[in-house]
Amino acid sequence: MTTNWRGYRVAAWVGQALLTIAVIAAVSQGKWQNALALGLFLAASVVFVVMQDRLPTLFDFLFVFAALLNAGGWVWGLFYQQGPYDEIVHAFTIFAVTLALSFLAYSSMLTIFRDRKLLYLLTITSFGIAIGALWEITEWTAGIVLSSKVIGSVDDTIIDLIMDSFGSVVAALTSLWALQEWTRPGAAGGKGASIVNSPIDYRT
Repeated sequence: MTTNWRGYRVAAWVGQALLTIAVIAAVSQGKWQNALALGLFLAASVVFVVMQDRLPTLFDFLFVFAALLNAGGWVWGLFYQQGPYDEIVHAFTIFAVTLALSFLAYSSMLTIFRDRKLLYLLTITSFGIAIGALWEITEWTAGIVLSSKVIGSVDDTIIDLIMDSFGSVVAALTSLWALQEWTRPGAAGGKGASIVNSPIDYRT
């Protein structure tokens, strides 16, 4: 199974079209904060898809799908229904965001990490947990600035952080799997592929 199948990118384009509809729906409902958040997701997804040689197409699709899950929560109120929807979306969103951003952030070091699997797993997991913590701080700050209840109780925040941590671990494992393909000799993996063919021994 390849991480760079063109079908993933086509699915991402379809998802972006649906996300655009969700943004329009949020605006029509007068939910400006939701529209702004979804618009940022849409803009970020466009950037990821445009950067064709920097990310596996699977990561593009997962990011767009995470945005669509958030759209369902914000525009159609699924976050406020009984059930684990909010927790699942929290975990999946951090999973998708961590996959995409970590691959970009550490792109120059991917081949170094290839032979240091435990270090790579710890690095990506920590990266994702940090993103989750920053997201919770952002929600808390937004609640104060907007004088609205953005976050619930402390218990809700802790549960969100637990789900974020779970998503980060899964992202690290998935990223390690993708790394093996992305940095192999002759792979169409942008910088990773070119570095792996270098005569320099990064393990010294």
